[in-house]
Amino acid sequence: MRHTRSKTIVMGLYLKKELENEATIGVWQITETEEELKALSATPADEMEEISFIGSESLRKQRLAVRALLNALFDEKVYLSHHDNGKPYLENNPVNISITHTEKYVAVILHEEEDCGIDIESLDRDFSAVEKKALSEDEIDDLEEEKRNEQLAIYWCAKEAIFKLLSRYNVDFAEQIEIERFRPRGEGELEATYIDKNEDEEEFDLEYMTFDRHVLVWVVGD
Repeated sequence: MRHTRSKTIVMGLYLKKELENEATIGVWQITETEEELKALSATPADEMEEISFIGSESLRKQRLAVRALLNALFDEKVYLSHHDNGKPYLENNPVNISITHTEKYVAVILHEEEDCGIDIESLDRDFSAVEKKALSEDEIDDLEEEKRNEQLAIYWCAKEAIFKLLSRYNVDFAEQIEIERFRPRGEGELEATYIDKNEDEEEFDLEYMTFDRHVLVWVVGD
């Protein structure tokens, strides 16, 4: 899966990537104050009231940064909402969307036709719990001690991205999502298999990149 990359700096717009499968990825680096993000995001009043009740300033800024990123990616104003299961959608645009965020970055992936998923994590986190929680025995055997935390982060992001694409309840990450063996690099491709409750299998191709001590993984359905 090849892609072209372009990097544009528009305020906090850190990266805009157009993929060959016609998906678009946008990444926003959160460097603004909360007030600056409010101005950039043009968040509707009812949603702004909801955000104001969030106790954490960091989480408020992440929510606002998502809206600012959408403003940078779309020519027209779009309105973000969520289904009952938490999956995001745009009220006035049929494009499929997935969203992810950390304290420093928010990211989205968009596709006109296919479901998609994206996840970002900071490599400054300790991912040791992921090994027992989300990895199969084969995946654990494939871990390399030298890059263990980075590898665990990529595993976790990949499984989260697939989980978001599938939008299904009660998915067992260790038993139902299998990532083929890989060696962590600055960027690369991953192969994965999802096994449903009836033992039917679905294969996925993912891509990942690392930047500024973060890992970003995305997937688009076929």
